[in-house]
Amino acid sequence: MKSALIQLHVAVMLWGFTGVLGRLIKLDAPVLVWYRMLLTAILLALLISIAGMWHKISKKGILQLSGIGILMAIHWIAFYAAIQFSNASIALVCLSTASIFTSLLEPLINKSAYQPKELLLGLFALVGMYLIYRFQHLQSIGIILGIFAALLSSIFTIFNKRIAADYPVQTMLFYEMGSGFLIISLCLPFLLYFIPSMRLIPTQDALIPQIGQGLEAFLTNNNDWVWLLILALCCTVWAQSLALSALKKLNSFTITLSVNLEPVYGILLAILIFREDKELHHQFFLGMALICISVLLQIYFLIRDKKKGTLKS
Repeated sequence: MKSALIQLHVAVMLWGFTGVLGRLIKLDAPVLVWYRMLLTAILLALLISIAGMWHKISKKGILQLSGIGILMAIHWIAFYAAIQFSNASIALVCLSTASIFTSLLEPLINKSAYQPKELLLGLFALVGMYLIYRFQHLQSIGIILGIFAALLSSIFTIFNKRIAADYPVQTMLFYEMGSGFLIISLCLPFLLYFIPSMRLIPTQDALIPQIGQGLEAFLTNNNDWVWLLILALCCTVWAQSLALSALKKLNSFTITLSVNLEPVYGILLAILIFREDKELHHQFFLGMALICISVLLQIYFLIRDKKKGTLKS
């Protein structure tokens, strides 16, 4: 269980960096996600082929994984659109609502009893999120898109949990990324028709800044390919593999609530790189504290229940 928690929080730290990458990459959200899923599927296919770990999946399994992949694609599009309509901080912090969605939806989907403790912790995190964006004066469309992304995150986490034990992690992720890429590919002609200004080709500035320009020059580099590869390899292949491995041992609510740390990591990075702290108030830090406390309480209850032998998946 401890190793699963470590895997999960490494994954969450990597996901926190996606908000920064979403701001660095100069592509519209659908095209950004299209490249992310394509590159991830290619990298996974190479890794699985080299390791000789292709796993046969039934038609029903392919349909299940494809459905989850489509949900993930829409989730990411909404998330990156939220960044583009507001900023990385608000998009990340809206993901904190995923825990309350999970506590409400999981009993309905799995036909299980509601857990008052999970509802209270989810609401605790929700209060923290409210305090964070209440004083930011950002566009409401970014908040709406961020909360919609959180809802989808909750749904595909629940469904991933139901089938996580049935397939190898890399195989699951390959089919999910492949199906997401295909659905966006089918939709792109329509998007280009209605949004003709949408750019398909990533920027290709010099790969590495000149010696002596430093980290700031590297972060302002306009080579989208660099950021897309980091996004695919580190924040998707590695992070999703870690999260799916953890999902085999932890319940979906613990996964979702722990992901509440994603905005904390992401916002700290946004403050460091983009100086978004200029818009923040003391309520922001109070909200972050509430989110962290909700995660720590869930981990405490998880360990306590494990010791008592009452932990349920």
